[in-house]
Amino acid sequence: MHMPPQLHQNFILAGQVLESLNPAGWPLRPEAFPEGTALVGGAVRDALLNRLRPRPDLDLVVNCDAIGFAKEASRRWGGTCVVLDADHGIARLVIQGWTVDLATQEGGSLEADLGRRDFTVNAIALPLEEGASLVDPTGGLDHLQRGQLVAVQEANLVADPLRLLRGLRLASELGFELEPQSQVWIERHAELLGNVAGERVLAELEKLAAAPGGHRGLQACQAMGLLKPWGADPLAQGRLQELSEQNARGRGLGTEELSWALPLARLAALFGRQALDGLRSSRRLQQRCRALRHWQTAGPSGQLSETDQLRLHQELEADLPALLLYWPEVWAKAALDRWRDPADPLFHPRPPVDGKAIQEHLALKPSRQLGELLHHLTLERAFGRLPTAPDPSAEEMSDVWACAKRWLEQPATEEKAKTLGKRKESEKAP
Repeated sequence: MHMPPQLHQNFILAGQVLESLNPAGWPLRPEAFPEGTALVGGAVRDALLNRLRPRPDLDLVVNCDAIGFAKEASRRWGGTCVVLDADHGIARLVIQGWTVDLATQEGGSLEADLGRRDFTVNAIALPLEEGASLVDPTGGLDHLQRGQLVAVQEANLVADPLRLLRGLRLASELGFELEPQSQVWIERHAELLGNVAGERVLAELEKLAAAPGGHRGLQACQAMGLLKPWGADPLAQGRLQELSEQNARGRGLGTEELSWALPLARLAALFGRQALDGLRSSRRLQQRCRALRHWQTAGPSGQLSETDQLRLHQELEADLPALLLYWPEVWAKAALDRWRDPADPLFHPRPPVDGKAIQEHLALKPSRQLGELLHHLTLERAFGRLPTAPDPSAEEMSDVWACAKRWLEQPATEEKAKTLGKRKESEKAP
């Protein structure tokens, strides 16, 4: 049978995509799905770009009731069925560590369904029947070859404004150029992103912040006005410029450290606590970003007072690499070496003795005074004036108890008041 050149090419590509996806390893084999089922979206795109993860999410369009099929599949083969959108017939099957999203085909045909999607590179389908060709009604294959991100049509972006942000995220993740007309549409409707649920916006922002060129993508979001409804810091453009992969590696960060420190630093550069609260972020993320924003203007810790150094390393013990992106290279590398040593008494501050032992040895009750004493002993240990070994000897412990008694016997000094005041100020900082 003779096939037109383009169809022949799509037939060859379909075979390559199917081989890359290895359907034999799926929790449900292709024949388990209803007739007419097609794989669409990111899995097809990433297979064509040779960037598939070991266990990609499967996004399938079925020509039947997707929710009903997902429920039946969970009963028959196990897993958990979650209804994502009852109005549009979208469900998720989580099974054997895989995520399988199923959507009821819209528009009367697969081609019509693909025409409702966000970007052409996501509007390529692989029907699951044997010998099928790729279905590409919007030119996504050509745009993949050009490295260009193109919106299917303006109305599709408006239908779900999260797609406006997703465009910048995909361009950054894939290293693609955003097609000029698509950029015009995104800028034209940027304010609509404020109507999207904060959790959905934050999920996209976290993915964008983790992308290799995420700092440029976030800068573009700001320049286009996408983040204005969410209270992004207008001064973040300059800070984001510092948060590149090259800059991070220049300060000694390794691949694993980069994977979490850069995204965190980028989000902290953009959003304060109030904005993150609007995005429905976790309290933990708000605390981490607050600490980074507070200390990024203070300079390297070695230039601070002992009290401030201790406070910095207490607040950023887990997240220091994200702060080092703002320090001069020589300071950052030296600090990173110390931070990587879990026994460093300043970079991983701990008191030489716990509160229970102090109560028993010195006959103290739980109180603010006990907390201040623990803070003082931690400071003394951090700067080498008390033993730093995990298991101090009896002689070393005598030094600890002597230090504790001296502190208890002295009157409430100005230094005590200053330390307590700074701790309270830190707790109230936005």
